[in-house]
Amino acid sequence: MTLSHAIKRVVKSVALGAGLTATLLSTSAFAGDPEKEELKFGFIKLTDMAPLAIAAEKGFFEDEGLFVELEAQANWKVLLDRVITGELDGAHMLAGQPLGATIGFGTQAHIVTAFSMDLNGNGITVSNSVWDEMKKHIPHENGKPVHPIKADYLKPVIEKYKDEGKPFKMGMVFPVSTHNYELRYWLAAGGISPGFYAPEKGDTSGTLKADALLSVTPPPQMPSTMEAGTIDGYCVGEPWNQQAVFKGIGVPVITDYEIWKNNPEKVFGVSKAWADKYPETHIAVVKGMIRAAKWLDDKNNANRPEAVKILSQSNYVGADYDVIANSMTGTFEYEKGDKREIPDFNVFFRHNATYPYYSDAIWYLTQMRRWGQIADQKPDSWYMDIAKKVYRPDIYTLAAKELIAEGKMKASEFPDFDKEDGFKPVQKEFIDNVPYNGKKPNDYLKKFNIGLKGNEKV
Repeated sequence: MTLSHAIKRVVKSVALGAGLTATLLSTSAFAGDPEKEELKFGFIKLTDMAPLAIAAEKGFFEDEGLFVELEAQANWKVLLDRVITGELDGAHMLAGQPLGATIGFGTQAHIVTAFSMDLNGNGITVSNSVWDEMKKHIPHENGKPVHPIKADYLKPVIEKYKDEGKPFKMGMVFPVSTHNYELRYWLAAGGISPGFYAPEKGDTSGTLKADALLSVTPPPQMPSTMEAGTIDGYCVGEPWNQQAVFKGIGVPVITDYEIWKNNPEKVFGVSKAWADKYPETHIAVVKGMIRAAKWLDDKNNANRPEAVKILSQSNYVGADYDVIANSMTGTFEYEKGDKREIPDFNVFFRHNATYPYYSDAIWYLTQMRRWGQIADQKPDSWYMDIAKKVYRPDIYTLAAKELIAEGKMKASEFPDFDKEDGFKPVQKEFIDNVPYNGKKPNDYLKKFNIGLKGNEKV
């Protein structure tokens, strides 16, 4: 940050704290202009990249003096590498990516996030043949399966595979993806070991001591990979679970909303070096995305049909309108014809979805430790230190306060910044009913039967 921008930032912060008007804030004395106006952001073809598309299409970035190009990336690794090299200014990222990179799991680079892109949005799908076997064990009411469907009902299917000498294989999108941790969480809650990582021993497969073998598959390729018989199921974001229903090749058995209600999903990530070099630009980007997220959730999702039309364009998600609408408009179809109301399947702004909570970061770190990606026991203080290095609610707060002062948003639409400590209250709505307190990560890990805890190693 240059001295002039540092002075502007201090003056602006004081002005915001004093509640000065939007007119004063718009003057050059207070407003720090973006240091870089032309930006290129990356994304993967998933519906939860929506805040980026909407901020671009509805003019929210342009309102902040930004001219943004959005570019689809081949996979999550390419996306992260291009942010690190500076080919991309920032990107739609898996929540675990900035954390994994910063602690050096896989790629080593300091990545930060000041914006959480959404809550929920994923599902676990199994092939038709697996579903036919699972269904025999699932209780039914009025001819339909009782939800949520636990992995307990998958366990006998996996045991049958073992008896026949066949591996049971499932796809997830990346080793530090929410999908990997949600799939592992669901499996372990049903007594199925999803395997361990042992990076210190050179084993990054994540399949040591596994009952179910998990491997990486890019999201758009999930349905075709399962249809080919290479995998027996997968965990992915939309529209690729609903695509399996439309193609008649598989059945989504559970959403992540049912595994962990209102779980954080994607984040917007930039390199620490980029954030330091372009602080005003960073704040402007966050402002544009906050407004886009609010637009997506406004009036009980009234704007979602328009959003689906935008996302169905080939330069964004590129799936059929009806496939995207199946989940984006507040419903979710499980078995063909079994469509149920899940108004919060995709949340972009409600429930403080955009705020980067330290407790969210720490949950992902606990799962990295649970499955061996973090090989050694760490004190609770380490989890807090990493969360503060990567998650930046301070930047988010500055962006939000500017939007409030400019009259574009209301203070009531955000957390109470004067009281906010970055931790959600203890969360209890998990499929296994294990409560999560982000301030006590080691105590949390001790509660699980399957997974590393204390000083255990693989």
